[in-house]
Amino acid sequence: MYVIGNIYYITTIAVIGGALFGFDIASMSAILGTQQYKCFFNQGGVVDGNCAGPTSSTQGGISASMPGGSFVGALVSGFITDLFGRRRAIQIGAVIWCIGSLITAASYSIGQLVVGRFINGFSVGICSAQVPVYVSELAQPSKRGRVVGAQQWAITWGIMIMFYISYGSSYVEGTPAWRIPWAVQAVPAILLFFALFFVPESPRWLAKKDRWEEAHDVLALVHAKGDRSAPFVQTELQEIRDMVEFERANADASFWELFKPNMIYRTHVGMFTQIWSQLTGMNVMMLYITYVFGMAGLSGDANLIASSIQYVINVFMTIFALIFVDRWGRRWPLLVGSTLMMTFMFANAGIMRQYGKPAPPGGLHNVPEQSWDLSEHQSAARGVIACTYLFVASFAPTWGPVSWIYPPELFPLRLRGKAVAVTTASNWIFNFSLSYFVPPAFENIKWKTYVLFGVFCFAMTVHVFFCFPETAGKTLEEVEDIFTFKVKPWNTKVEYHRSRKLEAGEVQADKVAALHSDHIEKTA
Repeated sequence: MYVIGNIYYITTIAVIGGALFGFDIASMSAILGTQQYKCFFNQGGVVDGNCAGPTSSTQGGISASMPGGSFVGALVSGFITDLFGRRRAIQIGAVIWCIGSLITAASYSIGQLVVGRFINGFSVGICSAQVPVYVSELAQPSKRGRVVGAQQWAITWGIMIMFYISYGSSYVEGTPAWRIPWAVQAVPAILLFFALFFVPESPRWLAKKDRWEEAHDVLALVHAKGDRSAPFVQTELQEIRDMVEFERANADASFWELFKPNMIYRTHVGMFTQIWSQLTGMNVMMLYITYVFGMAGLSGDANLIASSIQYVINVFMTIFALIFVDRWGRRWPLLVGSTLMMTFMFANAGIMRQYGKPAPPGGLHNVPEQSWDLSEHQSAARGVIACTYLFVASFAPTWGPVSWIYPPELFPLRLRGKAVAVTTASNWIFNFSLSYFVPPAFENIKWKTYVLFGVFCFAMTVHVFFCFPETAGKTLEEVEDIFTFKVKPWNTKVEYHRSRKLEAGEVQADKVAALHSDHIEKTA
């Protein structure tokens, strides 16, 4: 069977698993405001000829069922990937996604809808945890940020494509308005499943299973067009061999080891990278943006079209990260992104507090979550919309991709699969909590919801500066030295140019090791 060796083609196939997450976000965002959806799952009666739809707490539960399943799927993914490999774990996730999509599209009750979305989430948990591991273990150090960041870009494409499919379906009468997009979202998973037969397995997983010849072949295929004797291939294979032998001589991998004294620091950094990415409020903006713009006075098609603009911004701005993230590094995008997002969150809170007022009972346009009224101050409403767009533009090239790139770089091979499963599970449990929390929050604390997320953005800025080391430009094995020698996070440097020379075969392995050791000693 023909096997693809180009890392960008491999990444394009693998990150379809990330797009599945985007499909789910956008389909719910576009669908929950339609009368077809509200009338079929109606709990609040009919007001002025319009169905109220599920209550805010029920809608929170429906939305939260997907990240709830993702939390479980992310935890289980560590066992699946260690047993079957990175590639097959993603294929298993694709099959599960198809099952969940069929159940969701055929739903005749809220309970069935929740079950279907939970199964979809289980799939997303597996794919979101293992796609970054898979591509990071295949990529060269100087390309790793770009290819792992493509996971976030795929999510943004998934959000935008599915939003427009759902928007188009909203013109269909009856239940097909929401059944069609939830059925169509199974198509990419089918493509993913079959396309993965044409890409190689992770060389590091093969090495861990003592399949050294296959690991050597994969390294040669991906990094040297099949030349097994290329300098970078030989150096990379030896580094993997040394790391595998070292790890086997020390301990067996287990989840508990992630929380032992020698590993707890990087575990906390990996987990908080994912936790903070949720506490920025970005996924809340994506999922419930129609509520936000409804409070700004938009309704119907105007609301949906305005909401879709942020999805286009998200796709476009993520491109900058794919091009520059390996030059920017990891720390500075996180610091700059959180500072900008904090600014726009506080700006939105200030505008809404100053120029808005409580909405009538039942909310604007009979939507309880639209509990604050800016419709009388059009300039203020436009300010909220502008700050929302700027918030998305700040997240897209920073926390969006880096939150997926960073965790796989922190951990040794023997723990990487389980570690990324734990860090990704942290993302999903907070996604679950926020999905459930935000509709009642909009209804009860109104504009103060923005203040809360602004405070989170401030806290993450401080945390990143003092605790998050730089990992860009280093091999996965070299990152070990940062923690072994306890280098201060603000003293870690991007070794981009040295890594590029190593890939070109311009630096011999023994010289690289000597230079790197000297660098660590000076830094420490």
